[in-house]
Amino acid sequence: MKPVDPPLAPDGPRWSLGWYAGARHCASPNFGVRPAGAVLDLVLLHSISLPPGVYEGDAVERLFTNTLDWEAHPYFQSIRGLQVSAHFFIRRDGALWQFVSCDQRAWHAGVSSFQGRDNCNDFSIGIELEGLEGQTFEPAQYAGLRTLLIDLSEQYPVRYLAGHSDVAPGRKCDPGPGFEWHRLVDVATQLKLALPAC
Repeated sequence: MKPVDPPLAPDGPRWSLGWYAGARHCASPNFGVRPAGAVLDLVLLHSISLPPGVYEGDAVERLFTNTLDWEAHPYFQSIRGLQVSAHFFIRRDGALWQFVSCDQRAWHAGVSSFQGRDNCNDFSIGIELEGLEGQTFEPAQYAGLRTLLIDLSEQYPVRYLAGHSDVAPGRKCDPGPGFEWHRLVDVATQLKLALPAC
């Protein structure tokens, strides 16, 4: 699996057909068409590491591109055959990857509901942070997330920022108690994004 570097020049447009110039592109086959009239007003934060607590490998990229070797680690048997994706993945060092165009529907939220609307995948942009629920995240990840939120807000009508646990309570707990929401208060205020009550 070889990532595709952003095709846009640094001084060119930030977005092209939902692809962000500031990310490395590695297209996932796990996506679909958004419903007609969907308003992309929610950014949904997740955390992931494969195996849990192991960082810096390529297992997350392989999971999102359906190329994960299920025999490579015993944990992988518990997720064997899973087909998921997110729009973005922010690594521990702040490196940003994009797997699905924001104009398309990534498969990250599962059974979910936000403010009376079900199927959050239809109207959200999913961002995975490399990490583990209950553990902390790196300053570079917060910095990268802040920049991405600013650029997303310039391109899409995002109004809300929430965690997976907010839209699938009892089923999901990411990004978890180690995620420091207060680090985003100033940028959320600037962008007029509503944060979860925490």
